[in-house]
Amino acid sequence: MSGKTFRQVMMAACAVAVWAVQGAAQDLFAPVAQVDQRVITEFEVQQRQRFLRVLGASGSSRTEVIEELIRDRLREQETRAVGIVLGPEELASGLSDFAARAQLSTEEFVQGLASEGVAEETFRDFVNSQLVWRDYIRARFGSRVQIDDREVDRAVASARGNSGIEVLVSEIIIPAPPDRSEAVLEQAETISQSTSEAEFSSFARRFSATASRGAGGRLPWTAITDLPPVLRPLLLSLAPGQVTAPLQIPNAVALFQLRDIRETDAPQRTYSSVEYAAYYINGGRTPEALSRARTIASRVDRCDDLYGIARGQAENVLDRGSLPPEEIPDDIAIELSKLDPGEVSTALTRANGNTLVFLMLCGRTPALEEEQEVDRAAIATQLRNQRLTAFSETLLAELRAEADVRIFE
Repeated sequence: MSGKTFRQVMMAACAVAVWAVQGAAQDLFAPVAQVDQRVITEFEVQQRQRFLRVLGASGSSRTEVIEELIRDRLREQETRAVGIVLGPEELASGLSDFAARAQLSTEEFVQGLASEGVAEETFRDFVNSQLVWRDYIRARFGSRVQIDDREVDRAVASARGNSGIEVLVSEIIIPAPPDRSEAVLEQAETISQSTSEAEFSSFARRFSATASRGAGGRLPWTAITDLPPVLRPLLLSLAPGQVTAPLQIPNAVALFQLRDIRETDAPQRTYSSVEYAAYYINGGRTPEALSRARTIASRVDRCDDLYGIARGQAENVLDRGSLPPEEIPDDIAIELSKLDPGEVSTALTRANGNTLVFLMLCGRTPALEEEQEVDRAAIATQLRNQRLTAFSETLLAELRAEADVRIFE
């Protein structure tokens, strides 16, 4: 090849490379939505999705993220119009408080996000939007929210179990080993858009790893207090037929559909602790490991029997403990909520899916009434925040109705 020809080939290759880079950049900053004159870009959508997934937070589907970014634009326009802007020190304090939830400094938290491809500006914008809007709502509606003693009394009575709520739920828990986690999460986001019980049940039969799979994921009526603390507010925020956002748990993704809800005269049951045992079987969800789990299940009736199964093996092959419900890992708590003492679940794994968890419920210890301490000030604050949230949602709905909102997909 002559020198001239070589230069021509290299120039053409460089041109293609530059075109590809420019095309990718244009795609990242292509408009996805617009609120009045302010554009939301593809880059912002991808960054917010990545940020929420790093946090393990719900609402990370593309549709949900675009909607929330639209709400951010509405919040920003409203607060700027009335002159509310967060000062540098207030923002720094907010960032520090947020990072402290993960027991990290702001710098450590930012570095951790960067390692996952999340820009510092994404973190700052998220926190800034939340704090400015919180201050605005408190300033605008705070004087209109008065919580009296009678409202606190009613909330205390409910907390002490003078009435009961039961829910009818369907579940899907999809194994998600590291090499399939992204694909499983995308599949779960599709499932979360289910609009009927039949559709959700069909997905459960195809993808779920739980014992309820054969029944389309359908579970019987369950007291809301028997469910893990992480699930209770999620389910109570749904209307019948709706599905939770994907809930990421170790080596799996979980979804729940609310089929029905009812109030009962039976007192709510609360527990001070739940005792359970976990026996670990090598092989994950391989046929051999599941076969061994079935053999063990046929030989044990109570948690004490597992000591005989584990005899002569490493100490860490069997864990047994008693924890308050709020301290139990989410995935274990979800499975325990479906069990009676002596019953077993084999839906969970550990060690990146290479170890099967043989989980048995040993028993639940009811909370004595005197143990159920009630912080009336905390309850009043919670009621106040709920009222302010209602004002916030109403205002956002009004702002959206008045704005020119366009979504380009």
